[in-house]
Amino acid sequence: MNSAESAAVVVGVDGSELSLRAVRLAAAEAARRHRPLRVVHGFIWPLLHVPLTAAPDGPPGGGLRNQAEQLVAAAVAEAEAAAPGVRVSGEIIDGEAAAVLLGESPTAALIVLGDRGLGGFTALVVGSVAIQVSSYADCPVLVARGAERTDGPVLVGVDGSELSDHAIEFAAETASVRGAALLAVHAYRHPASTGPGDMQPLVYDAAQLHTDEDRLLAESISGVRERYPDVPISRKAVRGKPGAVLAEASRQAQLVVVGGQGRGEFSGLLLGSVSQAVLHHADCPVAVVRAPR
Repeated sequence: MNSAESAAVVVGVDGSELSLRAVRLAAAEAARRHRPLRVVHGFIWPLLHVPLTAAPDGPPGGGLRNQAEQLVAAAVAEAEAAAPGVRVSGEIIDGEAAAVLLGESPTAALIVLGDRGLGGFTALVVGSVAIQVSSYADCPVLVARGAERTDGPVLVGVDGSELSDHAIEFAAETASVRGAALLAVHAYRHPASTGPGDMQPLVYDAAQLHTDEDRLLAESISGVRERYPDVPISRKAVRGKPGAVLAEASRQAQLVVVGGQGRGEFSGLLLGSVSQAVLHHADCPVAVVRAPR
């Protein structure tokens, strides 16, 4: 997390019901973390060189700029109602939504947005803005999707990578501020090869493999037990595809946390296949952590 005391939780809005759901989620996170909340709307119309003010003979309050001001005001009011006592501000920033939110990320504690907005194709499970922001943001990104639950654990995917360690830390902190348990899940498929081009073994000891993978999981979460003694922590090593395992486990969780890219994924990928699978299929909100804050 951003260590600056003034770092805000930032939420992107576009006037859709899904973005208002993100506002409520962001307001709750800001309250738990004792952070201000910043409501941001990416105002793309100036880039398209269209008239922004109302026509002379149009209705009062018309025009694209006025509409943007109204939707931001409505989102600020929604946040204040959801979390009284949180300091809330709103701003319209000229630019495309993903670019605007990415511009906020270097100084934000957390960015929150809906999985799809007004411009999203209904056939898409997760919209392009959510994917772009999760792929490039310099802070953790929380995507409002699936069921809203206040019970159940915070679920974190663990694979032994450095980004996984950052995800574990964020998940433990989040579980602490939510008063929730932490469930660390490690999904594995088969023994790792020893080098490029090596064949996977045809015969191996499944029990020993499970023991080894469970040990990796236990070692990965050992530090957070000391740093967050108030958080009940459990672990589960499961054989299966990581994305599918985490999506299934999300049905009983209040939040899923994943690293932006996992062990064994191509380094050129900004958002790994596991995190993309969880973003598309999780049954609760998803946090993507790409770097420590």
